[in-house]
Amino acid sequence: MKVVRYLLIALVALIVLAVVAIAIAMAVIDPNNYKPQIESAVEKHTNLDLVLDGDISWSFIPLGIELNNVEANLEGGRLVALEQLVAQVDFMSLITMSPRVGTFTLSGLDARLEVNEKGEGNWTRIMPEGTSTAETEQPTREQPAEEEPAPAQDGDGEPLAFNVKNIEIANAQVHYTDKRTGQAVTLENFTLNASDIALDSEFPLDVSFRVETAKPQFELDGNISTRIEANEALNEFAVSGLKAVFDMAGEPLGGKSVTAELAGSASANLAQETANLSDFTLALADVSVTTDLDVKGFGDKPSIKGTLALNEFSPKDLLAKLGQAPIETRDPDVLDAVAFSTSIGGSEGNIELSDIKLRLDDTTFAGSGSYNLSNSATTLNLTGDKLNVDRYLAPEAEETEGAKSKQASSEQKSGSNAAGPANETDLLPLEALRALLLDINLGLGELIASNLTITDIKTSTTAKGGLLKVDEFSGKLYDGSFGANVSLDARKDAPDWKINANASNVQTLPLLTDLAEVDMLAGGANLKVNVTTKGNRMSALKNNAGGQIGFNLAEGEFRKMNLTRLACQGIALANQESLGTSGWGTTTPFNDMRGTLKIDGNTLENTDLVASLAGMKLEGDGTVNLEQTSLDYEAGLRIVGEIHRDEACRVTDVVQNVVIPVECRGNFAEEPAKLCSFDGSRFRDTLKDIAANAARAKAEEEIDRATEKAEKKIQEKLEEELGDKLKGLFK
Repeated sequence: MKVVRYLLIALVALIVLAVVAIAIAMAVIDPNNYKPQIESAVEKHTNLDLVLDGDISWSFIPLGIELNNVEANLEGGRLVALEQLVAQVDFMSLITMSPRVGTFTLSGLDARLEVNEKGEGNWTRIMPEGTSTAETEQPTREQPAEEEPAPAQDGDGEPLAFNVKNIEIANAQVHYTDKRTGQAVTLENFTLNASDIALDSEFPLDVSFRVETAKPQFELDGNISTRIEANEALNEFAVSGLKAVFDMAGEPLGGKSVTAELAGSASANLAQETANLSDFTLALADVSVTTDLDVKGFGDKPSIKGTLALNEFSPKDLLAKLGQAPIETRDPDVLDAVAFSTSIGGSEGNIELSDIKLRLDDTTFAGSGSYNLSNSATTLNLTGDKLNVDRYLAPEAEETEGAKSKQASSEQKSGSNAAGPANETDLLPLEALRALLLDINLGLGELIASNLTITDIKTSTTAKGGLLKVDEFSGKLYDGSFGANVSLDARKDAPDWKINANASNVQTLPLLTDLAEVDMLAGGANLKVNVTTKGNRMSALKNNAGGQIGFNLAEGEFRKMNLTRLACQGIALANQESLGTSGWGTTTPFNDMRGTLKIDGNTLENTDLVASLAGMKLEGDGTVNLEQTSLDYEAGLRIVGEIHRDEACRVTDVVQNVVIPVECRGNFAEEPAKLCSFDGSRFRDTLKDIAANAARAKAEEEIDRATEKAEKKIQEKLEEELGDKLKGLFK
């Protein structure tokens, strides 16, 4: 036991002697005497020119060092400069294995980083050529083929206690310049203050800085204040009382100043893979987003629960405050109020949004949705009240008549080019569509689009593996109803489209008036549409369109078009008389009009047009060119009864069942009254029918006259013979 006792005494004595020796050395030796040796050693082993202008001092209690006015130059230019560095450690805390940094101060740091025209950074030239490579390759050659893994530390071992009384960084700045792009970034006035830093204990942290860029010219002043806590294992962290303010100005903001703010609390446990945001707010100008989130699992399938709210703001005012150009809309009062809120939940790997509330001006939506993190499957169910999309469209450009004529001529020329305009682009991003996995259901009480009013809208859309389907698109439209389904096969570079639709009793007059300001046709329309096409550009879709449209209009009329007068012109010619000039009106009513339009690219062909008019039957065939908005019809008005009270238009046997020819040609977007007219070129055929009727009528008249004469003679003969017999009988 005495041996052990003497050994302990000797060990303590050695430690005391070592401490005394260090203390004496630090008291006697002046480190400033070694400045030339330090500078020479740095210059020998690096490309730096070290300049120690200030004093170097050290202390024993507390154990510390202080540097003043240090500068390192590279290739004749400053790389790093430092006004002062102070580092102090409590000596006794090292003995007790609980190191305590008394003070760490860094003041006046100035670093200048530069990238030359070849893309080389000056910091890469600090070491002489070959030095860095040799030093890095040597360990690689000496490294064994397979290293034994380091033994794991005992989990029961005591963690190292560590705390810092004060850390202060003041007036630090870093300049970065890239001569290739002309970009320059400066970090200046960087200040950091932290005190009473200790593991498992909360401590304050304050940071401020300024960042400035040259391209584009941009300035940011930041101030961050918070309290931070970390456990001894450094796998659990917490931030509380966060308040960060960033003032921004510069070219991206149109020369205006904008403030962004962060506030709230956050925590994370790396071992348990959990994180939390509490009362967390992100604000920019008048926009603020608040959230409370709990996250479990940092892998591919986290579980997220909480709330998210985008508080009401005005996009129009936001753009103005951000120095951005306003969004021009037809209605200047839109984009004035936007808000969003939802609750977040769901199973692992699946984010479910419930109680969604979305507001856009006077439109509100409510519903739910989900997003699967593993396969990006998205579901959405939203129902809205009313939306007028026309209010959000760009204002219509004012054009002169010359500009309109030039544009129309250009459109006609481009329309004749089957390949489409040279600057035409794809309509859909096919690669993105192929990756979609969607199930979306939308409902809207009222929609105004292209000046059309549609109500009770229901849509159901699915997408999987590049196959998109609108299984339902239905609603009510101008006293009628409609339904449609569309499929898009985007698995090909030239996708296939299929469209099936039907409409029942849709009133055409208000529909065409609102849609295109065309009021030439009225009636309840019943349609059945079957169309297919192929392509990803508008010209291709038009050129490849095929199918048919079956239509029936009941109880309608042609407006600004009097077909009765056209028929009477032909009848008056047959009667060799002149029509009156009044009492004709400007419309042509009909009881029923039906037919089939065969779709062939931009052309609709109709061969079975039939309509029942007063005293007439309209029959015709022709084509409609959608690209040129023109029609070319040859129709006939078959006379089947009295059609007008004008005496010159009286229907005799001569004109009964003849066809009065009518032609309708021109642009149907222009004045409808000019579209249809009496077709004199085909009236010769009508005259033949009239002549045939007249000859038949004359022949029938002669037959009737001969028959009447024969009957009269027979009657007289009978009366004569009968009279003689009666006379004899009475005698």
